[in-house]
Amino acid sequence: MLDRVFTIVAGRIAALAGQPVAFIVAVLLIIGWGLTGPVFGFSDTWQLIVNTSTTIVTFLMVFLIQNSQNRDAAALQAKLDELIRAVEGARNEFIGIEHRSDTEIEAIRARIELECSVDTEAHPAATVDRLRNRY
Repeated sequence: MLDRVFTIVAGRIAALAGQPVAFIVAVLLIIGWGLTGPVFGFSDTWQLIVNTSTTIVTFLMVFLIQNSQNRDAAALQAKLDELIRAVEGARNEFIGIEHRSDTEIEAIRARIELECSVDTEAHPAATVDRLRNRY
């Protein structure tokens, strides 16, 4: 329940924060803060207000952005896994590859790049034909 509520709230706040009007409001707030400097004599309290406010907003936005990125990455991985599963001739060993270590992923990527370069160099026309027939 709490997870679902957080997802909804985080999604809505992230969507609002990503709008041009949010940027304009933030710029106007900073300009307003700057213009009030002379009124408050550029006091420590005046400076503390903007420093504290921006720190709190930044701190909270980091968690919201990370949540959105994690959710988007998980959804993208699920879609890619489904495509691998559904496409005939695709290598099923790539399903769930995101759970492997960075070293393992880099080794797999290097192997694939080597396979592609060897295929292309040895049989450029065959590689193009194979891709055309597959898709």
